[in-house]
Amino acid sequence: MKDLSVIQIANSISSVDTSYLQKAEQHTSRLVMPPRALGRMHDISEKLCSIQKTLTPRIDNKAVLVFAGDHGVLEEGVSAFPQVVSKEMIRCFLKGGAGINAFGRQVNAEVKVVDAGIASELDFQDVLGHEDLWGYNLGPGTANFARGPAMSPEQAEQSVLNGIAAANRLLESGVEIIGTGDMGIGNTTPAAAIGTVIGNTSVQSMVGRGTGVDDQGLENKITAIEKGIGLNNPDPDDALDVLGKVGGFEIGGIAGCILACAYNSIPVVIDGFISTAGALIACKLNSSVLDYMFAGHNSEEPGHSYMLNYLGLQPVLNLGMRLGEGTGGALAMGVIDSAARMFREVHTFEQAGVSEE
Repeated sequence: MKDLSVIQIANSISSVDTSYLQKAEQHTSRLVMPPRALGRMHDISEKLCSIQKTLTPRIDNKAVLVFAGDHGVLEEGVSAFPQVVSKEMIRCFLKGGAGINAFGRQVNAEVKVVDAGIASELDFQDVLGHEDLWGYNLGPGTANFARGPAMSPEQAEQSVLNGIAAANRLLESGVEIIGTGDMGIGNTTPAAAIGTVIGNTSVQSMVGRGTGVDDQGLENKITAIEKGIGLNNPDPDDALDVLGKVGGFEIGGIAGCILACAYNSIPVVIDGFISTAGALIACKLNSSVLDYMFAGHNSEEPGHSYMLNYLGLQPVLNLGMRLGEGTGGALAMGVIDSAARMFREVHTFEQAGVSEE
């Protein structure tokens, strides 16, 4: 994949081999239980079979990539938290004390943090040189898209290429499934802008309270997105144009991670609102990526359901979560792992010696 452009990589992604899906469905029909008695667990296991081209699916080696980036649109009063929190949360991730760390340990998934472009210098002594921190910083956050493009076209493409590179580092180490996570104060605003443009929906239906902004903060978000879309006029049919004009470095990284997984026939679990904005970018580049993608959960952010409906993805979980970090995706990995174990280990009627009549 080296020396290829984002478009070239995206165009090289093919749909899954449906013959494995058909074989998996035939196997499921022979399991010692009433037809599809375990509901969507069958769908999940069969999709995994089609991705991995096997009838013995497994995801023993798991990882979550948390992409961190800051946003100039914070100047518009769209968040309840200051930008320095992004830097402080990276430190928390690396010390193993965040939500994603707890859930990662639960499902036996390693957690890597990608500095895609945060505003603060990572000068904590216990962070510098940490093996789980990967540096792909494109600058001190994006520009304020309410006053001009969030980033240059070159930065937009590079953010996606950086996500591809980070995912490839994990895949080269034998990781069998990747979850996408995010960190970035104010990042529900660019995510909502992307959802509005690509999903062709209203700003009001896409925008939520994010970190818990008050009514004024909510109005600020709506106004900032409307200004940014009107000023920059992103082309909804050009993923990189949308990303560059109203997106974020970490959202581009997530899109790149999804492309890398699909290119390498590896399942990818997207998290919530921010990760799904990245999925919208990846899907607009090549809709075949959907064959490799699981939606981890349905976020409390109101626009997330619109995004998932646009993509045609049904979330694995719906727990009222809105933290980000990859937490919903990590929890969903546990369900996907169970679905794979069910497919491998539950006997058929013939194996169990059970009559079907």
